[in-house]
Amino acid sequence: MDLRALICSDSLRPFLLLAGLALALPGGAGAQSIDAARAAYSEGRFADAARIAAALGTSDGYALAARTLAVHGHFFAPADRRTGLLEEATALAGKAVRADPGNPEAHLRLAQAIGRHAQAIGAFEAAEQGYAEKIREALETALRLDPGSATAHAALGRWHAGMIAAMGSFLARITFGARERDALAHFDEALKRGPGRKAVNLECALGLLTLDGEKYRDRARGLLVRAIAIPARDAHGRIFHRRAVDRLAALGAEGG
Repeated sequence: MDLRALICSDSLRPFLLLAGLALALPGGAGAQSIDAARAAYSEGRFADAARIAAALGTSDGYALAARTLAVHGHFFAPADRRTGLLEEATALAGKAVRADPGNPEAHLRLAQAIGRHAQAIGAFEAAEQGYAEKIREALETALRLDPGSATAHAALGRWHAGMIAAMGSFLARITFGARERDALAHFDEALKRGPGRKAVNLECALGLLTLDGEKYRDRARGLLVRAIAIPARDAHGRIFHRRAVDRLAALGAEGG
């Protein structure tokens, strides 16, 4: 699905008239800023944010559009449209990387989009397309460009944990170089860099539970409690909040 098809799809049809009106006026859609796209994203107007951001034609714009479509596709899109939206998110992230290979946000959003798409199409097809390697490469590039990125550290920790959970520690290590100690190191670094960020605490908690739900249960519970206590600053933050609440409740139901 290309961006034109996305904009003309039924779920985004209400935005088509707005886009046409904006383009017809001086200083319209093409003149809108990245701040306008970020405001739409913060308010939960994900489709609008993607349209505005992609129209900017910049690396930051494409990266934000990819992030937005990945969120929209994963959490809100109907099942029959999810894969197409996540494919478009991946394509937009690729444009972001090509527009500025030195932009760490572009590589981070490429990893995110590929990961969401992998979840949508299933483990077998994702493996066939080499998604595990592509995700790791994108995250390691993001960290090489921005070593202090708490988000990238948390994501790479989850990559190591996910590979181990899917394949076992031995196969994950010899096949992809995934290791428990590396997962823990990235989680520690993420929490050091972003201790007050709701998403970082949640992602590290989920990664620890993926890695070993019994061994790291208490630490994960503490991170979930902390994530819930941090105020949600935008629409995406509210999604993180609900996930943290639900996962903490599930731990209680499991008798943890």
